[in-house]
Amino acid sequence: MTNHQLRHRPESATPKRSSLSGGDRLLFLAEALRTFHDTGALAPSGPELVSALVVPVTSRPNHPISVLEVGAGTGVVTRRLVHVLRPGDRLHVVEANPRFVDRLREDPVLAARHPGIELRLSACRVEELPCCRPSVPAGAEPEEHAERYDAIVSGLPFTNFDPARVREILDLYVRLLTPGGELTYFGYLGTTTARTLTSGPRRSARHRAVVRLLRQFEAAYGLGARTVWRNLPPARAHLLRSPGGREDWATEPTGGAASVAR
Repeated sequence: MTNHQLRHRPESATPKRSSLSGGDRLLFLAEALRTFHDTGALAPSGPELVSALVVPVTSRPNHPISVLEVGAGTGVVTRRLVHVLRPGDRLHVVEANPRFVDRLREDPVLAARHPGIELRLSACRVEELPCCRPSVPAGAEPEEHAERYDAIVSGLPFTNFDPARVREILDLYVRLLTPGGELTYFGYLGTTTARTLTSGPRRSARHRAVVRLLRQFEAAYGLGARTVWRNLPPARAHLLRSPGGREDWATEPTGGAASVAR
């Protein structure tokens, strides 16, 4: 695993590009065709889905927050995050695909962010982060000072994974969130039917098992969901909250982002 602190460059030193350039689309499509199991889509998320995913950051407390983005891809959500974050906030981006990591490191929008926003990039799976590895013998107390996050935005294609890995990641998200911290992730509509029609019985059964697991997780922690029809393909974004109070959090939208129904 490599951990990379993205340096800030003055905004005037580099031009901003659109949230989704033609190069992003081509790179995403190439990686989807090469490694669809880990990419999970043929195109990056559209603007409305991005807005739904960043809700925990646009409705936020009045103090600096720490955000984890998992599965950043070409950075369409990452760029929105650095736009709505404030000086003093921290953003930790985790991406396992080395080609996507290279794109993120070279992204001019991320480089031109406000100098008060800390941005860190880890080239690994979220399960491989140092704070997520077993660091103590079985039966001993876990590390007390492991990093925690006020919000997690996940772009992982859960229905492409085995149920055991999905459960591991979801449990990890809960452990990484601060009490009352919020999580967003999404899934495409119609995947169960499509998988049944195009895959064998074993893959279809695995897919249904993951969907059941996600619904159980949403029943335990869910705040609501939003269906985004204007996305390719249409998707549903889910908003969840970890156990714990959030009395000091004030609803203070920073503008422009659509809310997820609660």
